[in-house]
Amino acid sequence: MTSALPDQPTDDTGSRRPATGEASETLPTAKTPRPPAPDGAHPGRFRQRVAVVIPAKDEARRIAATVRSARAIPNVDLVLVVDDGSEDNTQHVAREAGAVVVRHSHNRGKAAAMETGAAVVAMRDVPGRPERLLLFVDADLADTAVNTAPLVPPVLEGVADMAIAIIPPQVGAGGHGFVVGAARRAIAGMTGWTPTQPLSGMRCMTRAAFEAATPLARGWGVEVGLTIDLLRQGYVAVEIPCELRHRPSGKDFKGQLHRAAQYRDVQLAISARRVRRTVDVVRPHHPAP
Repeated sequence: MTSALPDQPTDDTGSRRPATGEASETLPTAKTPRPPAPDGAHPGRFRQRVAVVIPAKDEARRIAATVRSARAIPNVDLVLVVDDGSEDNTQHVAREAGAVVVRHSHNRGKAAAMETGAAVVAMRDVPGRPERLLLFVDADLADTAVNTAPLVPPVLEGVADMAIAIIPPQVGAGGHGFVVGAARRAIAGMTGWTPTQPLSGMRCMTRAAFEAATPLARGWGVEVGLTIDLLRQGYVAVEIPCELRHRPSGKDFKGQLHRAAQYRDVQLAISARRVRRTVDVVRPHHPAP
C-alpha cells in the first residue's frame, strides 16, 4: 500500500512516486492483474475503458454540468447517474445531459448508490472485453468533474488499485478537521498508511478492488471503510491532487448537523472493522482434514 503526497515527484502518467526512503524508488504494483488486450487489439494501443458513477440526491441544479464535464474525461465511455430517491428532477436533467440514469425509489444512502452503480456498469460491460474501471464522482462537482481525470492513469497502468483525489481547501467550508483527523488516525492505526484526505469521495478503482470491499460501510463512513478494507487485503492506494470544487458544508446549524452525522458514521465504520480484526485474530484456525 502506498501514499502519494503532493510534494513527491511524478512519473509521466501523472501518478505519484513512493516517498524518499521507502523500500523501493520504483512505482508500486497494483494487486489487481492488468487485463490482457482483447483479441485483435494491439497491446501497445489498447486502453481499458472507464465508467463514471455519480451518486446523486436532489442535485438538479448541478448534475447537468457534472455529467457533461465527466464525459470529457479520457477513456470514459459511460457516465452513470444513480438517483438515490431525489425529490426534484435530478434524473431527467442528468438523462438530458447524456448520462445513463438508474433510480432508487427511496433514499438508500451513498453506499447503496455506489453498489447499484457498480452492478449496472458490470451489466453493461461487453463480453470478451476487460471490465471497465470505476470512477466515482460527487454529483456537485459541476464543471470541475473533468479534473478527476488524473485519477485514471495510476489505475489504468497498474500502479494502484485505487486512486483518491486530494482536493484543495474549499471556500465556505465550516469544519475544523475533527472528523478528518479521527478518520486519518484510525486508518493509520489499522493499516499503517496515513492518508491526506481520508474522506475524499472521488476515487478511481478496479472492479476487483471494489468487489473486495463490499458490502460497503453505510452512511458517511463509506470512504473510511473502503480504504481500511482494501489496504488490509493488500490492495494499493495512491492520492493524487485534483483541482475540484464542490458545495461544502458551512458553519450554520445544518452544517453542524452534517458533521455530527458524518462523525457518527465514520466511528461506526471504524468500530465495525476493529471488531472484525479482533475476531480474525482470536478465531481458532483448524487445519483442513
